Amino acid sequence: MKVIGYVRVSTSGQAKDGYSLSYQQDEIRFYCEQQGWDLQDIFTDEGISGAKIDEDALEVDRIGFQTMLAAIAAQDVDAVVVLNTSRLWRSDIVKVIVHREFKKYGVDVKSIEQPTYSIYKKDPSDFLINGLMELLDAYQRLEISMKLSRGRNKKAQQGGYAGGRAAFGYKAKKGQKAIEINLDEALAVQRVFELKELFPDWSLSQLAYQMNDDRFTTAQGKKFTKVQIKRILDRRPLYEGMYLYGGIEADGLHQAII
Repeated sequence: MKVIGYVRVSTSGQAKDGYSLSYQQDEIRFYCEQQGWDLQDIFTDEGISGAKIDEDALEVDRIGFQTMLAAIAAQDVDAVVVLNTSRLWRSDIVKVIVHREFKKYGVDVKSIEQPTYSIYKKDPSDFLINGLMELLDAYQRLEISMKLSRGRNKKAQQGGYAGGRAAFGYKAKKGQKAIEINLDEALAVQRVFELKELFPDWSLSQLAYQMNDDRFTTAQGKKFTKVQIKRILDRRPLYEGMYLYGGIEADGLHQAII
């Protein structure tokens, strides 16, 4: 039987949980050798969530996965071998999409940790066992997400950096306690509020025009539009020293810009 291997990790932390890329690859090679299967290749996705999809195209948004599909379409393959089905999908919608693509080419899924799994099986006991395993996996993922959320909320309540992209005017680095001022962007923020104070009746478009005339640019090096101006004005509490995260407001550990 000709098979293809597939491995994926979403974060570096998964290496500690026994799901590192090298571990998955070794397990797949050893398992295929035991089964007497002809392993053609192993495709890899690193640092990609198993729940990520391209909503417009309604397809799995992973380069390694898409490369694997191209290989399946180009050659005769019987199955895709994975350590666990969670390497292929992490949500119901992705599972449906994967099943659709594999069935298109008559390819099955062989899971080392779920030896009875098949996308073609109709046996009620197999359906129950595999369903429970996937439900447990989903529960563990939700539990981890909730723990991370509680940790971020606690940091935010203390006014520290809780994660995510820093607002215009600031920069953030993983592991630091608070966001830091980005000098060039901070000057632009100060200029927006200065113009707003000098010309309170100006429209957002007029403020944007003046910012561009003053040769300020956005974080992407582009001209300001009224959308960016409104976003800056709406974040006045942050620029005055408050830290905002979700519905949390706290005295920030960061330096105020205005």
